[in-house]
Amino acid sequence: MLGGHMMTSDNLALGLLQNALTASSLRQAAYSNNIANADTPGYKAQSVEFESLFQNAMTTAPAAQLGQKSMPISLNNSTALLNIKPEVVSDPNTTVNNNGNNVDIASQMAGMAENQLRYNALSQDMSIRFTRIENVLTGV
Repeated sequence: MLGGHMMTSDNLALGLLQNALTASSLRQAAYSNNIANADTPGYKAQSVEFESLFQNAMTTAPAAQLGQKSMPISLNNSTALLNIKPEVVSDPNTTVNNNGNNVDIASQMAGMAENQLRYNALSQDMSIRFTRIENVLTGV
């Protein structure tokens, strides 16, 4: 159930897209924070884990135990997948600079650009889905 209504594939897709957009938004904030702290002694870069958590849930689902590498997203396993939330993590064991900081500006900038493209694609996907739902409701 999502919002008191029976789970549909549209609800599932929108919920998963929402979680992915949240992860992308958090990731953008982490990149910005990392870049802002590039010269802060001892600062450890933050990153956001989401896709790996999602992939883990897919490969450890019951169907994976039957020899499949992954389990297709279905309405039956949707609750577990919708409960996967992005996590902000940092790596305390690496050092890039002499001051103990591990921010690599070039990699942070590249990651930020890639993440912006991902966010734009996710936003466009969500917009298209909402337009289709609106067309169904208005009879267009």
